[in-house]
Amino acid sequence: MISLRISPLFRAFAIIAFIFYGLPGHAQLSAAVHYEPKLLDTAEFSTSLPDENRSPTVTTMNNANLLENMETHLSSRQERKALMAYLINISADNNQINYNQSRVRLYYGLANMFARLRMYPLAMKCFFKTLQYKDKPESERETKSVEITDSLRNNIKLELPDYKNAYLDLNTQDDSVFVNEPDPAGLNDKREIKSKAITYDRIINTFNDGKKAVAYALLFHVKQPVPGKGKVFKLSNTGHTFITLIKYNTDSTSVSISFGFYPHKDNLFSATPWDPSCSGTFKNDNGHKWDEVMGKFISKKRFDNILRLTKDYDGLEYHLSKNNCTDFALKAAGYAGFGVSNASGSWPLGHGNNPATTGQSIIKGETYDANDKANLFIDFDKKLIKN
Repeated sequence: MISLRISPLFRAFAIIAFIFYGLPGHAQLSAAVHYEPKLLDTAEFSTSLPDENRSPTVTTMNNANLLENMETHLSSRQERKALMAYLINISADNNQINYNQSRVRLYYGLANMFARLRMYPLAMKCFFKTLQYKDKPESERETKSVEITDSLRNNIKLELPDYKNAYLDLNTQDDSVFVNEPDPAGLNDKREIKSKAITYDRIINTFNDGKKAVAYALLFHVKQPVPGKGKVFKLSNTGHTFITLIKYNTDSTSVSISFGFYPHKDNLFSATPWDPSCSGTFKNDNGHKWDEVMGKFISKKRFDNILRLTKDYDGLEYHLSKNNCTDFALKAAGYAGFGVSNASGSWPLGHGNNPATTGQSIIKGETYDANDKANLFIDFDKKLIKN
């Protein structure tokens, strides 16, 4: 009977270790957080279990790949609930000595996992935890006072005297989203969800929820025609680049939307080398797959500038070489203060910014940030490096 009662919680600890060891995106972790990756101290996550149930099972799962086994380990609502309860507990306990680089690696791994599940607000919350550690002076890294980075600088200086009440801590709102998600194991679904047209009014109204904002974030997504390769097109597939905007509220809720700029085909050859220009439109990319992603917390001013850019693009002409999906997303990222060093490539009868080259720049680490590159959340499958 005792083993039955603790099994959900134990599986949660096992999944934590699972996340760290098998997660794609771990390869670029040192570039993003500035430390050499080391083995996770699993003792930190097993101390509340009986001695006989601590590390053996966790250790046997070290070499497993989270993405390949996500459905097995997170398909159960009971397991997701146990995992989230544990995450909320450690999120509220950062005054411990355990809030060190090992904890930072854990949060970064969780950010990768939730991003792959397309739970972007939760992913960026986990990434925010890595920034909290980085922003603390060496002498204060075990204390509770911290200033939020670019998200609220020059707008609202948010002091966090108690992590239990911090606006960006993991909380029961996140628990509800994650635990009650009907298909949290959608990573193994190979189907491509078709994005549907969306208006600018629908985009802007997402954030008109009548609630006071405490932080904002932008994610920049790339779906390459051939993952991990700079091949600009594969048959008719040219890939896609899109963005996600997030608004966090003081009541611990959040709203977000993913969208990109698309051609509205006027004829069979619209948005092709033979007829590169046509009408443009936005589409809802909440369910769109991606190969690489970059994310950053941004100020209200930057957030508003991106919304104004979106308004300017509303009804704008699409051009395969001069004003495509990647051009729009790169401009949005530029307003957020980051980007890639090279996004341009060529194809028959044309050339310009494209998802293939942009994705390769992210994989190669050819990214930049106006303030500090460590402020960027970056994720991609490390297997793409081998391609």
